[in-house]
Amino acid sequence: MTREAETASSSRELIEEGRRLLADAGIDTARLDAEVLLAHACGSSRVSVVIGIAHLSAEAIHNFREMIQRRASREPISYILGRKEFFSLDFEVNRAVLIPRPETETLVEAALKFVARLPRTRILDIGTGSGAIAIAIAVNAPQVQIVASDISKAALEVAHRNAIRNRCEDRIKLVEADVFPEKELTFDLILSNPPYVAESDLPTLQADVCQYEPREALTDDADGLAFYRRIATGSPKHLKPDGAVMVEIGAGQRPEVEALFRRAGFSNIDAVADLAGIDRVVIAKI
Repeated sequence: MTREAETASSSRELIEEGRRLLADAGIDTARLDAEVLLAHACGSSRVSVVIGIAHLSAEAIHNFREMIQRRASREPISYILGRKEFFSLDFEVNRAVLIPRPETETLVEAALKFVARLPRTRILDIGTGSGAIAIAIAVNAPQVQIVASDISKAALEVAHRNAIRNRCEDRIKLVEADVFPEKELTFDLILSNPPYVAESDLPTLQADVCQYEPREALTDDADGLAFYRRIATGSPKHLKPDGAVMVEIGAGQRPEVEALFRRAGFSNIDAVADLAGIDRVVIAKI
């Protein structure tokens, strides 16, 4: 057997070993995850490990088996890899921040439509976490200025590194704040993907989510609407004339969130659905 054939055989055997362990742990994407983790361990592409041309050092094999055990314990693969793609950009993620979801791209797209009409938009991103929303907007709309707030110092450190990674740190000011900055600044657009999982719904979340992602980024430890109340009542004094508030919502939350904004004095309210047809973003204007 040639060295290349031996490597290919080893790659297949390792992938199968990982697949089996992950499948036994109830991971639906067992083979894909095994391939991705082996590629990461080798510092190679997934295609390379699948066809057996990646270099398999003893260290790579050891690291692969360690990562498989972590994934079998339901640790999200994004935390294991330390990165996640969002809006075609690369983001560092760790357990201090929520992993960016594809449905949140709906909020970014809605914001970019607003910015297209007002290129020099001043934006507040509440609860920025990894900075994914603010950075995706800044990269795609170079004239905007963004203040991104979060109560977590650890999350702000991740967001800072991500802004540098995506070369937009000069247009994003990171602020430690509980929802709104202490100074009464005004903005054209206020955005947020707040913790909206009701405490009673936490047990229904996948183990990957509820056991590993930061609880404070998932739930308000109440009915899932606490932050919408604070954003709705606090936004009017922070909005410029003709400004807007855009918030991501959970499935089925549209009626309650819209009602909160109406009670806060917003009269022009609409919603945008994600690719699955689920109402995902509420847009409110005074």
